[in-house]
Amino acid sequence: MAPGDIEPLTDEENRALGVLRRFGTVGALALAFGSLGAGAAPILNPVLDIPVLRLFARIPTVSVAIAFTGMGMMVLAWLWLGRFTRPDRHRIADRVQVLRTLVTWTVPLVVIPPLFSRDVYSYLAQSEIVRRGFDPYELGPAQALGVADPFTAGVSNMWRDTPAPYGPLFLEVGSWISGVIGTNVALGVLLQRLVALAGFGLIVWALPRLARRYGVQPSTALWLGAANPLVLFHLVAGAHNEALGIGLMLAGLEIGVRRLGVRVAGEPPPPRGRGELTGLVLGAVVISLAAMVKIHAIVALGFLGVMIARRWHGRLTDLFAAAALMLGVVSSVAVAVAYGTGLGFGWVSALDTPSMVWSWVSPVAELGQLGGVLGVVLGLGNHTSSVIAILGLLGYGVAAVITVKFLWDSFHWRYRPIIGLGVSLGAFMMLHVAMQPWWLLWAVVPLAAAAGTSRFRVAATAASAVLALLIPPTGSPFDGRTYILHQAYLAGGVLVLVAVLVVWRTAPVLLRRPGTAR
Repeated sequence: MAPGDIEPLTDEENRALGVLRRFGTVGALALAFGSLGAGAAPILNPVLDIPVLRLFARIPTVSVAIAFTGMGMMVLAWLWLGRFTRPDRHRIADRVQVLRTLVTWTVPLVVIPPLFSRDVYSYLAQSEIVRRGFDPYELGPAQALGVADPFTAGVSNMWRDTPAPYGPLFLEVGSWISGVIGTNVALGVLLQRLVALAGFGLIVWALPRLARRYGVQPSTALWLGAANPLVLFHLVAGAHNEALGIGLMLAGLEIGVRRLGVRVAGEPPPPRGRGELTGLVLGAVVISLAAMVKIHAIVALGFLGVMIARRWHGRLTDLFAAAALMLGVVSSVAVAVAYGTGLGFGWVSALDTPSMVWSWVSPVAELGQLGGVLGVVLGLGNHTSSVIAILGLLGYGVAAVITVKFLWDSFHWRYRPIIGLGVSLGAFMMLHVAMQPWWLLWAVVPLAAAAGTSRFRVAATAASAVLALLIPPTGSPFDGRTYILHQAYLAGGVLVLVAVLVVWRTAPVLLRRPGTAR
């Protein structure tokens, strides 16, 4: 829909927007308070020394229920907000309204224990290894720091003896944090979250700008790519370094294309604009830095190269020239970071570390588990590990083929390159044996800037809402005490239902069947 066709919300819709904003904020506060007893707290938990708040740490089952209530309310508020940012509406919430809502939902999650996983403790331990002068790509936390070290104590058992799978830029930044915090793990968690918030800020900055270039309403892109509960739960509350990786990748794309001349297929290229080449190189540098945080961002360089080749004459020689430019930039950045940090290229050999864990939400891992069960049933023995290893390699191969196909099709104007980027990254994430819910944000966030179709929006909305509620706030399955989760889900569901009844009386428009406003 053309921007000129968009009208502001009516008074009734603005009141409803205010109600859902407060509804989500209450949910964020509930999640924040619940995290005090249900979060992945450090071993030496400072909350235990704070009157009143320490009560939550002593009633973990109740805290989990409170956290689930907050999660349910935030997901529901996000779905309601989506009704006012639908691309087929004539009245739509503007960018400022969505940003104001996003801020109120984010602030309560900033100063809380990490949620949904203990990965941030791995970041701290591996960064401390760097600070002490050891190689994080050769030694795990237990080997380099010792089992009794306060940084090792917070790391999940499965990662205590494994090398770091993260890029040298991220670990170098982490080592600066280690130099500030001493042995204060809680302060380290908060500073790591500030790093994640910096990446989140880059996402919020780049998304609406990219969306305008691709004819998508900025508020629609912000709703799906920034206010998404997967983003708030895992990138903000969980402090995952995907926030910095995705943020730098999007910022690099925006910097790279903002001065890039627009060329229509079949027409001659426009004259080169002032600062165009500088912007391209700078954008490629920023994307390369993102790859030095999480290697997945390197895929964006391929699609930026396609944008450059299409902007030139669209010939095969242009594609090779653009590829050479991107290769030269990423090689230069990689060498500079490797030698500037002193960590070298050991991170390349450690990239497969996450594959040591088989995620229960990974289709490839579950298919491998099924293959192992069939082997036992047929009397062939338990070969689950071998089956998953083979399927993992096949997954990499299929994702690579998909990426090459979309690069080629994008070069021939069949797809927007940023659409190809999102699909390709989604293939790599979905076909990994260790896939985690927040990994899908590598696909959802760039696609939010360019895919305005209702089909993608519905699929991404459903996947985000379901996956956001699948992972317990502690990041633990409560082995031997799974009944706790059932009780928490039930109690949380009842409380959310009560809250919905209150909303029904104050803003009934939110519970009406959505339709296209005319």
